[in-house]
Amino acid sequence: MTNGTYVLTLPLRTEPWQEDVLRKRLNIARTLYNACLGELLLRRKNRGRDPRYRSLLTEKPSVARNKAFRELDKEYGLSEYALHAYVKPMQHHFKKNIDSNTAQKIATRAWHSFSKLLFGKSKRVHFKRKGEMHSVEGKSNGAGIRHKERCIHWNGLTLPIHLKERDVYAHLALQDRIKYCRIIRRSIRGSERYFVQLVLEGIPPEKKDQKGELRHAKGVGRVGIDIGPQTIAIVSETDAKLFLLAPNVIHLEREIRLLQRKLDRSRRATNPERYHPNGTIKGVRIPWHESNTYQKVRRQLNELHRKMTAIRKQDHQIMANWIRAMGDDIRVETMCFSGLQRRSSKTTLNEVTGRICSKRRFGRSLARRAPALLLSILDTKLQADGIHLKKIDTWSVKASQYNHMDDTYQKKTLSDRWNIFGNRHIQRDLYSAFLIQNTNDDLTSIDRSLCNASWNRFCDDHETEMIRLSTSMIRIASMGL
Repeated sequence: MTNGTYVLTLPLRTEPWQEDVLRKRLNIARTLYNACLGELLLRRKNRGRDPRYRSLLTEKPSVARNKAFRELDKEYGLSEYALHAYVKPMQHHFKKNIDSNTAQKIATRAWHSFSKLLFGKSKRVHFKRKGEMHSVEGKSNGAGIRHKERCIHWNGLTLPIHLKERDVYAHLALQDRIKYCRIIRRSIRGSERYFVQLVLEGIPPEKKDQKGELRHAKGVGRVGIDIGPQTIAIVSETDAKLFLLAPNVIHLEREIRLLQRKLDRSRRATNPERYHPNGTIKGVRIPWHESNTYQKVRRQLNELHRKMTAIRKQDHQIMANWIRAMGDDIRVETMCFSGLQRRSSKTTLNEVTGRICSKRRFGRSLARRAPALLLSILDTKLQADGIHLKKIDTWSVKASQYNHMDDTYQKKTLSDRWNIFGNRHIQRDLYSAFLIQNTNDDLTSIDRSLCNASWNRFCDDHETEMIRLSTSMIRIASMGL
């Protein structure tokens, strides 16, 4: 991992009988995955009944207590390698389809899902229903699923890779060492297609144009980023911008919303016995009935979600390349996006209507805009140049509350979108990005001297950006415009 890792995805040329075999093997992998999850839950339940475990829960945290917990986990087989031993006899039964390396990676995948429940990072684990297992992978390129001579070999299957001769990037990437291979299934326009993901060691090759020059420029200098659920403010030494994240997904949001309503109407009409008179779902276990129209609309909805995922990732790639061209010292606040997804714990009333306000926060915006994905893509591009995305300490910097003019802090509500400095009105997100850009090297405080030195330049860039936004067709309430 110290040398870097990246993924190259290529399509596979499959025949109908090969697709049937792959479909069967993915279903077997699903069965093994669910069996591993069920066994882990049973072992956890048995451990919970042990009097030694219950007595340890009443003790104060200590090194000896943690050691006793680890010994109990080992005794009850709550470990990744104990799960590898459990899956071995099951794999032997399916050895014509699933090799031992692939079975172990399936067990590892189940363990990673269960470990979140075991260590309190999630509330439950989810078993995979029929057709929900879409990928399998090996442990190395020497056995099991392996790449050799532009083909994927796996237990008697030989799947040719569709590699274009003019794809310079793919040919350069294939010169690096292949760590392991992953076969994935995707539904595209209603039909199943299979791809291989080659996990390669090293740094991704840089894309160049026909003249041999780098396709994407790389800048030098400080860049401050203030990212939110829907918007991103960027301030560099030469520019200040406020953008909507993934702007092109807007065109699909209405279509998705209409199809979701259509699915709900169809399901209510087909399953009236599953609903109370007030429209809520009954808690009884009665099988759902799905009409042919329902299944057709669901396929259309899945296709729209696939398109939205691809468009969102493409928008983030374009944005990351643009930010990289602005500088190489890029700083951003540490954000807990999982906390923003949770519903509010407070119950409030609307002063006008008297009704209870919705407890929803930013879950829908985060799901559509995926700000964490943008930061991940940007950090990956920086790592290819030997640098990292710098994350400042949010709690000590307090960029949204700080005023560099008088060196004071003042709490603001989410509805306060402007900072007033004399006769100047500065947009809140852009000002936070400006402060983040001028943090000290320890990333825990703001350098007032840097702020004062670049204040006039920032104000000029801010005015230029406000003029651009005033004529833009894409604006939301959180921008304050």
